[in-house]
Amino acid sequence: MTRMNLLLALALLLSSLYLVRTAYDSRRLFAELDKAKNEAARLDTETKRLEAERQAQATSLRVERTARDKLAMRSSTPAVTVYVHDDAAAVSGAGK
Repeated sequence: MTRMNLLLALALLLSSLYLVRTAYDSRRLFAELDKAKNEAARLDTETKRLEAERQAQATSLRVERTARDKLAMRSSTPAVTVYVHDDAAAVSGAGK
């Protein structure tokens, strides 16, 4: 009978240690899950902010202003248009 009690006490001790370990792992995994959800929410917010910033950067007014200011470009008008004539092509086309 003593051997049976000792065996049951050992089984009880092992099962209680297993229960404590399982509870610890569960709490640890829950904390990691919570951190991952917070990180996902932060990344989602960052993605939306960057998308809005990209759309703001790509407006035609901003592109035109950047081309004018940084690249010294200007709009094409007949007053600033220069026509280039290829004399070699004109001569070879006339000789046919």
